[in-house]
Amino acid sequence: MSEPSVQDVADWWATAVSRVEPDVIELRGRPIQELIGTTSFVGVIWLLLRGAPPTPGQQRLLEAALVSSVDHGPHAPSIAIARMAVTCGIGINGAIASGVNTLGDVHGGAGEQCMEMLAEVGRRAAGGTGIDDAAAAVVAGWRDHVRYLPGFGHRFHSVDPRREPLLSLVRESVAAGVVDGAYLRAAEAVERNLATGRSRPVPINVDGLTAVVYGELGFPPPLARGLFVLSRSVGILAHAWEEAGQGRRNKGPIPPSILPTYGGPS
Repeated sequence: MSEPSVQDVADWWATAVSRVEPDVIELRGRPIQELIGTTSFVGVIWLLLRGAPPTPGQQRLLEAALVSSVDHGPHAPSIAIARMAVTCGIGINGAIASGVNTLGDVHGGAGEQCMEMLAEVGRRAAGGTGIDDAAAAVVAGWRDHVRYLPGFGHRFHSVDPRREPLLSLVRESVAAGVVDGAYLRAAEAVERNLATGRSRPVPINVDGLTAVVYGELGFPPPLARGLFVLSRSVGILAHAWEEAGQGRRNKGPIPPSILPTYGGPS
């Protein structure tokens, strides 16, 4: 085996995302100085992930989805943990990392899972099955191995307040030809299925709504979680910064005056 060359090392880190050399910074072939002041942050996210700028309609949808997920209060584990962490002296970056690291399959993964479910509905419908029959079959299959159907229902909201604005934007985008509407149709069919025989419906929630948006925009399911992490990081940062200014040290999950219930031997 020949000795590795400088070119071997350079090829080891080959990337099409950015080019950084003395006096040169390019993102997907576009000089950074041309992007600064002319391209939005959301536009740069799209550019880096997709390789080309978004259309105005694509950017509007992506921005709406990112805005919808930024925060859900300190009862969300990612927010609560970041607030506690910053009082432990680890700094703002450590607090953000602590919060982000809780965004797993249960807290933060429902959007990715919902995208997979809706894609399955779409595949069945494309194969000739009626959309409602496809939704019924997929829902039944998912319920065999999950307790909660990802993207539908909410433990706090009878109807997620983010539902109508996001659904309206997607419907407008379908009408304008910005997106196809396959994920929207699948989500609406699942929602109809879940409402069958119930006095109270099980409406789509923000995870399902963003799954629809990301699916319509052509992102693969794993990026739904990555984009959620980007969005929720904004709320995590804001809460950690607020907590840092309150002067607490070693903040725990409950006030010191409240003792946890002891269940061991007396």
